[in-house]
Amino acid sequence: MKVRALALLVATALLGCGGPSMDPEVASASAASRADYDVFALRCSKCHSLARPLNSGIDDDGYWRTYVAKMRRQPGSGISAQDSVAILRFLHQYSIEQRRRKGKPVDSPALTAPSPAPSETGGS
Repeated sequence: MKVRALALLVATALLGCGGPSMDPEVASASAASRADYDVFALRCSKCHSLARPLNSGIDDDGYWRTYVAKMRRQPGSGISAQDSVAILRFLHQYSIEQRRRKGKPVDSPALTAPSPAPSETGGS
C-alpha cells in the first residue's frame, strides 16, 4: 500500500512539472510555432539544456543546419529528418526574434527558409 501511495505521489509531482519551461514568446506563438518548439524541446533537451542553443547568440540558419545535422548523428538523439525540419523552422523564427532584439536586419542572407542539410533528407 505504501509503495502504491508513493508511486501515485511521484506520478502527480511529475505531471505537475510540465516538462521544460517554455520561453514566454514561444508560449504566445502560433500553434505551428508551438508544435515546432515542442519537437525542439523534446529532442534537444535529451542531450543538453535548452538554454544552450537558445542563449548561444547564434542567428545564422546555415550554422543551425550544420549544428542540427551534427546533433542528429549523435547516438540516442532521436532526431529524425522530419524532426530536423521542425527544429530548424523553430530556430529560424527564434533567430529572427534575436536579430530584432539586437537591432540587426531580419532580411539578412543568413536567415533563409530552413531546410535540412542534403545529408538530412534520407530516412530516419
